[in-house]
Amino acid sequence: MTQVTDTRPSTPDTGVAMSSPAPLRPSLELGPTDRVRGWVVTLVLTAIAAFTRFLMLGYPTDGKTPVFDEKHYAPQGWQVLTGGVEDNPGYGLVVHPPVGKQMIAIGEAIFGYNGWGWRFTAAVCGTVMVLLVIRIVRRMTRSTLVGAFAGILLIADGVTFVSSRIGMLDIFQALFVVAAFGCLIVDRDEMRARIARVDREGRIRDSPYGPRFGVRWWRFGAGVLLGLACGTKWSGLYFVAAFTLLSLAFDLAARRGYRVRLPWQGTAVRDLAPTAYALVVVPLLVYLATWWSWFGGETTYDRWVVGSPKLGSDGLFSWVPDALRSLWFYSAEVLRFHEELTNSAGNHHPWESKPWTWPMGLRPMLYYYADSGVTGCGGSQCVKAIMLIGTPALWWVALPVLAWALWRTLVRRDWRYAAVLVGYGAGLLPWFLSLDRQMYFFYAVPLAPFLAMAVALVLGDILGHAEPSGRRLSGVADWQRFTPTSERQGLGLLIICLYLALVIANFIWLWPILTAYPITIGNWHDHLWLPSWR
Repeated sequence: MTQVTDTRPSTPDTGVAMSSPAPLRPSLELGPTDRVRGWVVTLVLTAIAAFTRFLMLGYPTDGKTPVFDEKHYAPQGWQVLTGGVEDNPGYGLVVHPPVGKQMIAIGEAIFGYNGWGWRFTAAVCGTVMVLLVIRIVRRMTRSTLVGAFAGILLIADGVTFVSSRIGMLDIFQALFVVAAFGCLIVDRDEMRARIARVDREGRIRDSPYGPRFGVRWWRFGAGVLLGLACGTKWSGLYFVAAFTLLSLAFDLAARRGYRVRLPWQGTAVRDLAPTAYALVVVPLLVYLATWWSWFGGETTYDRWVVGSPKLGSDGLFSWVPDALRSLWFYSAEVLRFHEELTNSAGNHHPWESKPWTWPMGLRPMLYYYADSGVTGCGGSQCVKAIMLIGTPALWWVALPVLAWALWRTLVRRDWRYAAVLVGYGAGLLPWFLSLDRQMYFFYAVPLAPFLAMAVALVLGDILGHAEPSGRRLSGVADWQRFTPTSERQGLGLLIICLYLALVIANFIWLWPILTAYPITIGNWHDHLWLPSWR
């Protein structure tokens, strides 16, 4: 048998082909080796995040009652704690699934019905999200330093900061989404390690479809978390669709990278059904499970609607269990509520905003404002306010950062930017499909962690820590690390330090209107930089 050798020219030292646009096999992307230092950095930054999130957490209240939309969710959380299920007195219809209220109920069980009680779990989730973002970016970039950049940016982000200190639903959904995203990143690494092992053992050609990946617990965990995201707000469905496609793209990229003969067919045959089970069926089952108290209630709204004048017991879907038919009918009522909450129907709010304003936070949300009987500012008249506003030094660079991310994705085939864009896009783009309905800036809370990730990746590029050399979206090519000159690296580090200092200083400047710290009328107006902030 004739032995065929690769006769293409290569460098004398490395043996890498000079004429090939990419190596025949991707190198295994090993994570950072500084495990101890990585955890030290992570925990220190997480502790700083916890300090900022928990400081004076019970302040302010509206005469010891909740503020803004806490007035809906804090009482409903207390109802969950004391009666097992929430309701909406005077109307009966609760317009969001139960998970967020169940999370609020945990804090109320510990601290009682007060500011600490209905905000405690929000602060915990906001702190944990900082930890997750650090670890996710560290894994994606193989750099503890770049992970730390992401953590610092998220700590100093006004949107996640305020959302972590108020008893509303958005921070819970954002945490579940980010955690699901992190699970898929770990799953990607594990599957590439598995297919690399198959390739080393010479079994990659045993089937034209490539190998089966086997049991994937991290992807299963992502499905559970996505179910909880949907159980908090229905907009979690957008992330279910986006992350399903992202997982399939990771699998396709791995098969293409290891030269499986039929990668597309292999993904369809080997991966499509298991992915649909883990990221569609599992979230659906988890979502249904979150309604356990509604299913078990004797007086819950629409629970026993089957057989009533609203919904008969016969018809095309009479074979479906009554409990599921009742939930479907209830969900249709909720959907109708949201569909009718439109501008064209005369529903307007002074602080509503549309999604094209969200990337730069051009129309923030005023959660709390008081100017009567306020003291402590050193002036004759004081005010205090809480405004959901993105730190401008972070949010105002969103458009150039997204443009850079698109270029890196489409031209350089950088999978890291592609993955972050999928998460960011799932939180933003679907809202353009229903522009007539009332919308608010707090819908953009899930965008914040992905924006921090994207900016951290850009800072990593400025620092020059790594450069992907391949041409495929999956990052199938090897990562060729280069060592910049000391002047180049020093300049990059200086730019990064100055930018992070700017973000932190900007966050400190906004602190009074993020925390209801008493300030003078003039100082209040000084903080409102844009006409759209008023």
